[in-house]
Amino acid sequence: MPLFAQWRAQREERRRAAAYVDSILRDPPETQVAWLAGVATRGDEDHARWELRYARRALGLLAAERDALDDRTGSTVARVLAERLERDPAVAAEMKEVADRQFNVRLMEYRLVLSTRPGAPTNLRLGQMLLAFAGMPVGLGAADVARAGEIMAGYLAEANEALRDVYGAAALPDDVAPSALPSR
Repeated sequence: MPLFAQWRAQREERRRAAAYVDSILRDPPETQVAWLAGVATRGDEDHARWELRYARRALGLLAAERDALDDRTGSTVARVLAERLERDPAVAAEMKEVADRQFNVRLMEYRLVLSTRPGAPTNLRLGQMLLAFAGMPVGLGAADVARAGEIMAGYLAEANEALRDVYGAAALPDDVAPSALPSR
């Protein structure tokens, strides 16, 4: 590929990744913040808001890594997300390292939940993980775990919708199995 065409392609990929990252950096709805604060953070809405932010960002990055049409999308999204998080005005300069560490722990745990299949449905396991990070009190009811799972499933669905909006949907012929398609 000629140098100018390669530069344009990289620039377009970065523009798409930035548009996708914008969607996963949105703050959670106040109703979700209030709910999580009420069931898991002893009323601490700031903690609840951060747990939901971390969850949306982590699940968005994981969706880009596993569900994007192009294998390079996940790494481009990760670079753009890291740059944006470095300049996040919601994080005090002296807390950047702590915020990075907290995000990475959550990313690792959510990745583990998504990659393992035994036991409870994935949504419930993601909900349990969200509640655990938020400080889930002992004896929290099944309805609260289910609600947390719904929130997490919603974040994954939103991330996949944003991927389709920004990058396009897969278009496969109806009469050919995906495994029979020639590789690039």
